[in-house]
Amino acid sequence: MTDEAIRFEGVCKAFGKNVIYDNLDLSVHKGEVLTILGGSGSGKSVMLKMMLGLIPWDSGRVCVLGQDITGLDDARLLPIRRRIGMVFQNAALFDSLSVFENLAYPLFERGASDEAVVQRRVAEVLRMVDLAGTEDMLPADLSGGMRKRIGLARAVVQSPEILLYDEPTTGLDPINVRRIDELILSLRKQFGLTSIVVTHDLPSAYMLSDRLAMLAQQRVVEIAPTAEFRGSQVSEVRAFLDAMNIGAAGAGASHA
Repeated sequence: MTDEAIRFEGVCKAFGKNVIYDNLDLSVHKGEVLTILGGSGSGKSVMLKMMLGLIPWDSGRVCVLGQDITGLDDARLLPIRRRIGMVFQNAALFDSLSVFENLAYPLFERGASDEAVVQRRVAEVLRMVDLAGTEDMLPADLSGGMRKRIGLARAVVQSPEILLYDEPTTGLDPINVRRIDELILSLRKQFGLTSIVVTHDLPSAYMLSDRLAMLAQQRVVEIAPTAEFRGSQVSEVRAFLDAMNIGAAGAGASHA
């Protein structure tokens, strides 16, 4: 389908005797925000790595931006990977490099040679994440929320078509959680990016998502628009949502 950004077809993946996926099917539409939910060990991060071709699968196929990436080597994967940005849980910044150097690195690696052009692009993405003027700072000088936003800036500096977010708000206070959520939505609105978000934060998931997908039993057991997902009667979805809501209520009570 022309509106598909990513498609998994009958994908199976195991690490030894540990089966992660058994006949996984999933379609991600271009321009949507799809949130992936699931318990620990359900394969959320494995899914993101398969989208990038970083982890091979045992059978089935994965298509990204209209190209079947099954079995491609790194050289043939490189043009596809350059169209995808990744926001890591811990931001994954180079501690010894300044903010400017962290953001410029993927541009120079890709062949940019005009430093003035690179400086303008770095300044542009820093404005996008409301951190203009931080070019000379080191990661150690940044707060947790700032590190997350710099990680997001680095993911978009090469103008990707797809952004993958691995727990983008973990460890942040509510104000910074909201700030990251708003940035994700803003980038999607400005550039029509396809966004796949892995998170345990239900309020963020509900705010961000066009659709939510639930991983359980080594497959996708439910995928639906947000309102339908919240009312799903699929047993694994109900158990997950009820547990998360109980946990949130308990956390609130402990701070009352």
